[in-house]
Amino acid sequence: MPSSLPAQAQDHAQVQATVQTTPAAPRRALPEWAREPLLHFMLLGGLLFAADHLLSRRADDPQRIVMDSAVDAEASQVFSASRGRAPDAKELAALRQVWLDNEVLYREGLALQVDKGDSGIRERVIFKALSVVEANLKLPAVNDKILQDWFNSHRDKYEEPARFDFQEALLTGNDGAPASEAQVRAFVAALNGGTPGDAKAGLRVFKGRPEANLQQSYGPDFAKNLAEGPVGEWRALASREGWRAIRLDGLSAAKAADFQALRNVVQQDWTDATMSEQRSAAVQALAKKYKIVTEQAAKP
Repeated sequence: MPSSLPAQAQDHAQVQATVQTTPAAPRRALPEWAREPLLHFMLLGGLLFAADHLLSRRADDPQRIVMDSAVDAEASQVFSASRGRAPDAKELAALRQVWLDNEVLYREGLALQVDKGDSGIRERVIFKALSVVEANLKLPAVNDKILQDWFNSHRDKYEEPARFDFQEALLTGNDGAPASEAQVRAFVAALNGGTPGDAKAGLRVFKGRPEANLQQSYGPDFAKNLAEGPVGEWRALASREGWRAIRLDGLSAAKAADFQALRNVVQQDWTDATMSEQRSAAVQALAKKYKIVTEQAAKP
C-alpha cells in the first residue's frame, strides 16, 4: 500500500503475501509507519527496489510475482541503515507488503504503458500507476459525528501527555552488575544528605519526557510512582531493569484535546487515513490478478 511521509517528517507504512491458490486470509492492519501517504515510493521505493535483477522475473511470466530471500535481505538492509537495528518479524512482514504493493503498481503501470519516456525509472512508473488508481477513488461524505468518532479512537494522537523533568544517578554494583535495592537505598540516603548526584555514578538529566516514553524505558508503573513522590527529593524506584536513584524536578500535567479546536486538523487526518485505506484496498484488488509466490530462505 503506497503511502507518504507526513509534512512534519516524524515517525510514520505489515503484510501478508499469500499464494493465490487458496482463498486469501484476512489481512492484518499495517503498522502506523507503513500507512503514511506515498511512503512506499518516496521513502522505500528508491531503495528496496534498486536491484534490477529482481525485475527480470517479469520476462518469464508477467502474471507471476516471486518474493524470495533477496527481497528480505534488501529490505532488512534498508531498515537497518535507517533505524540502526534489524527489523523484527512484523516489521519485515510490513516491508514485504510494501515491496509487493510497489511491484503490483509497477506492472500495472507497464501494462498501461505509463513508462513511456521513463524507461528504467521504476519509481516514476509506480507513481504514475498510483495516480491512475487514485483517479478512481472517491472520498466518502463526512460529518461531525464521523470526525468525532475518529477523533475519539485516535485521541492519543492529539492529547498532550504528562511530561517529567527528572534526574537519574546511575549506580552499579560489584563487577558492573546492577545495584541491589539496599545499595540504591543507601545511595539515595547519601544523596539526600548532601552527597552530589555524580559522586559515585554518572548523572543523567531529563527534560520534558512524556509518560509513554517512561513506561517504555523503565516499565509500566515507573511514571506513576515517580509522579506520586515529592519534587526535589531523591528516591529509590524499581524499574524494568532494576532499582534506580531518581529525583523528580518537575511535572506538567496531561492536557486533554478539544475536538472543536482541532476539527480542521482532525478532518485532514481523517481524509489522509481514509484515502490511504482506499489506495491499499485498490492495490490489493489489483494484486489478485497475479500469482504471488513466496520463497522461503534456505536454512543454514
